[in-house]
Amino acid sequence: MREDELADQSPILSPACLRGGNMSGEVTPRLSKSIFRTFAVMLLSILASLYFLHCLTERCGTCIPTERRETSPVEGFYVSKLKDFESLRRKRLQKWTSTGHLVMRHHSLIHRLERVSEEDLPGIEANKHIFQAHVKLSNSLDVDLEPVGSYFDTGKLSALGEGSKKLPQAIIIGVKKGGTRALLEFLRVHPDIRAVGAEPHFFDRNYDNGLDWYRDLMPKTVEDQITMEKTPSYFVTREAPARIYAMSRDTKLIVVVRDPVTRAISDYTQTLSKKPDIPTFESLTFKNRTTGLIDTSWSAIQIGIYAKHLDNWLQFFPMSQILFVSGERLISDPAGELGRVQDFLGLKRIITDKHFYFNQTKGFPCLKKAEGSSKPHCLGKTKGRTHPNIDPEVVQRLRDFYRPFNMKFYQMTGRKFGWDDG
Repeated sequence: MREDELADQSPILSPACLRGGNMSGEVTPRLSKSIFRTFAVMLLSILASLYFLHCLTERCGTCIPTERRETSPVEGFYVSKLKDFESLRRKRLQKWTSTGHLVMRHHSLIHRLERVSEEDLPGIEANKHIFQAHVKLSNSLDVDLEPVGSYFDTGKLSALGEGSKKLPQAIIIGVKKGGTRALLEFLRVHPDIRAVGAEPHFFDRNYDNGLDWYRDLMPKTVEDQITMEKTPSYFVTREAPARIYAMSRDTKLIVVVRDPVTRAISDYTQTLSKKPDIPTFESLTFKNRTTGLIDTSWSAIQIGIYAKHLDNWLQFFPMSQILFVSGERLISDPAGELGRVQDFLGLKRIITDKHFYFNQTKGFPCLKKAEGSSKPHCLGKTKGRTHPNIDPEVVQRLRDFYRPFNMKFYQMTGRKFGWDDG
């Protein structure tokens, strides 16, 4: 039989096989190599798939070659601080569990801290030094945080980008030398109050700058927090009530009032410390001392005519939106007065007696622990100045002058402040 006829009758034998040699010596090794190659490709594909899934799980942090990103000192600082917080959290968690309202606040803070990942840290606007100022964990139950807008808000942790600047819902509008600075510092201890430290003087001096300018001065707040500011001169500024009403008719107003005679002397003492060559208190009090006519054009005297100024505010705001705080009781019973303020603002009474101690040297209460610090805090050297000795006859004439105005003020506010009892 010819070779070509044999090829036609044997389809399983290809020309290649015939050229390559006998069937048992050549076909089997070639098939084995093909199967091995196919198996190797499949194995590599499976390994590559597993590798890719692993990279996705690890967020491709180390698996996929990328340009190496050095961790900045600020990021490293945040990571270490979060670890420190976690360590401190475990130690203090048991202590917090018996604090009712506070436990929910601080547990929320903890859980939200735990959800912060390293990838989030570069997005935080604050730098290392601001972080140190903002996050100070005290030895008490509270977490102390600065009032400045930051990643961490007072008593609450804002998510990245959370919080916004709002126009104030409450304003301390007066009065000068009545105790407004003390009230503001005390209120800033409350985790639901955020306040501007400096006096904006928007509604009396900077109104032409517009509400956007005013809003930009405010600290960032999150939900349920109240934005506040204090400028004592608003109470005696005739245009202020209408301007605040135009901003928001729902604004809550707080006025710290004090015995108008003592307030006038304190006002004079402050001016005297800046201008030692001014005339005496007695000479400034009277237009003519012989006739005993009081000079009501002098601002130190005019501010104390509270009933007159209140009339101006009542043209725009109901009495229910104005709270009067006693400057005297702010010294003798700070927790009691702060309780009234917290009620007025619709807040839980968190600021209590435990926050205060009486400083015998200064003669007024101080905070055991101020906001943003674990140390005691008293008002500055400019507060509590020693008053000059004033002629008793002049003091009595001033008391007689203020008495009818005080009585009207008591009737308007429904509260007796006791300035005429002595």
